Amino acid sequence: MHSTDALIVGGGPAGLTAALALRQCGMDVTVADALHPPIDKACGEGLMPDALAELRQLGVELSPEDGGVFGGIRFVSHADQTAGVEAAAEARFPRRKDWPGREDCLGRADCQDALGVKRPLLHQRLEQAARQAGVRLRWKTPVQLLPQGSVLLAGEECRYGLLVGADGQSSRVRRWAGLESGQVLSRRFGFRQHYRVEPWSDVVEVHWGQSGQAYVTPVGGNEVCVATVTHTPHSRVDALLEELPWLRERLTPGRELLRTDRERGALTTTRRLRRVATGRVALLGDASGSADAITGEGMAMAFRQALLLAESVERLPMNAALERYNRHHPEILRLPQRMAQVMLLMDRWPALRRRAIHALETEPQLFARLLGVHVGAESMGHFVVTRGPQFAWRLAVARSQAG
Repeated sequence: MHSTDALIVGGGPAGLTAALALRQCGMDVTVADALHPPIDKACGEGLMPDALAELRQLGVELSPEDGGVFGGIRFVSHADQTAGVEAAAEARFPRRKDWPGREDCLGRADCQDALGVKRPLLHQRLEQAARQAGVRLRWKTPVQLLPQGSVLLAGEECRYGLLVGADGQSSRVRRWAGLESGQVLSRRFGFRQHYRVEPWSDVVEVHWGQSGQAYVTPVGGNEVCVATVTHTPHSRVDALLEELPWLRERLTPGRELLRTDRERGALTTTRRLRRVATGRVALLGDASGSADAITGEGMAMAFRQALLLAESVERLPMNAALERYNRHHPEILRLPQRMAQVMLLMDRWPALRRRAIHALETEPQLFARLLGVHVGAESMGHFVVTRGPQFAWRLAVARSQAG
């Protein structure tokens, strides 16, 4: 019989960061997963400045040699397959000097440059950190969830003080613990492909086509990641690139696309749950709710949840700790989900998207402040009070000009 303070079901980035956070509290931690590392997944592979700051809190330091450095975001709106680019707006990540003396704008991170890291390499770094921290890693280990809270690891009973479900959007732990109650607000399909080409920009580009978006993230000196998100499961990367000839040309310095791996797909949702913990079970990462991949905040949310769970467990007895986790968990999802709603409206209404991107193109400082909200350098409330009227006016001007 195996015994552990914390058993984490799911050994992806969410599960490994939870293990690191709980180890910092002095807990004995076991991670179990049926797969063997490195574990890959279709995603945009960009880690924002706030995500890198939270990784550092967990003892994981990534360097520019681990991927591709980028310093901001560019939105590019494409009219149709022949007209090309109709609007483009760019903003750099904010620095502390942008708001001298403003405590509410210091946020979680120093807002340094961000980093594009291929998912298998990120997983490798996290696994190494977990192993060095003393986490027990049970790879290629089937997990059986039995009635009355019993769990078997590869057929052997495992006793635990806390069980963490970090097993993704289709979480078995969530169903087993009776935490399914909630709603799915949106569901889309994502695909990812890497290309051997020198990055032509030091920002992540989000290209808006007729049927979805394509994200271009530098992940090295001569490689980029292209992730696409659409409402149809049949629209692969190549299909969306046909709608974006400007982007396709930059991916083809020669006569053909130089793919460096096979295409991967995944489902991206915006999900809210009523509760994320019960008894001795807590959910984390996509198992605990999610925001559409358009926000680029999936990893950062999981890192914050891991830190919140560990902080709660360290401060309080288990029952009270999980109640605290239940109360504060929605705060982590709130901003990314609101951002996702706005950006999905832009996806659904091309005229709104054109006006919004034109407005941000005209006022780059406004875009920079909005990006500051996204990475935690400024509160949404402060932005709405100080910049909301200006943004609304710019949208109105863009509308009149379009008319």
